[in-house]
Amino acid sequence: MQTSDLINVFFYKDVYLMISINIFYDDYHFIATHCIIALIYNLSTMKKSHKKRATLLILLLALIATQSLQAQPKWNAPKEADNLKNPYAGNTTVLKEGKQLYTANCAPCHGSKGRGDGPAAAALNPKPADHSSDIVQKETDGSLFWKISEGHNPMPEYKLALTDNQRWELVNYIRTLAKNPKK
Repeated sequence: MQTSDLINVFFYKDVYLMISINIFYDDYHFIATHCIIALIYNLSTMKKSHKKRATLLILLLALIATQSLQAQPKWNAPKEADNLKNPYAGNTTVLKEGKQLYTANCAPCHGSKGRGDGPAAAALNPKPADHSSDIVQKETDGSLFWKISEGHNPMPEYKLALTDNQRWELVNYIRTLAKNPKK
């Protein structure tokens, strides 16, 4: 279940606008933007006493909409994923296969260099992870394997599409994308 905020706006006596909306974090930018538009549209017909309240609400909704563009939900693998052992750890012979798999399955969203800037990335929310970043590179092999296997909207799960070995090959290839490779 997703966390949500509930906004209720009632202008009593002369009802100009009534909003009762659940704003879910996946799509609250869209809803907040439309509420702002509705409030601005109705602002000219509101009584003076309601305009102040509506103006404050517009500012609040603008803040919510802005925050939604910046917020990317944190995606953590379960602790037991950290215990998964990579059978190909340190094996460079699987990198060719890993790169082919990455190019076919991951690059459209994550980009050829893994920076989260693939051609499909612009249309995705949340944005694809930057596989070259320290954040991703500091994750355990088991955590990366789990994330590739399970997926997280909009990323599909690959546990049925790719074999265990192929997913481990991807993990090894993702390690080559580090901005600051280990020496």
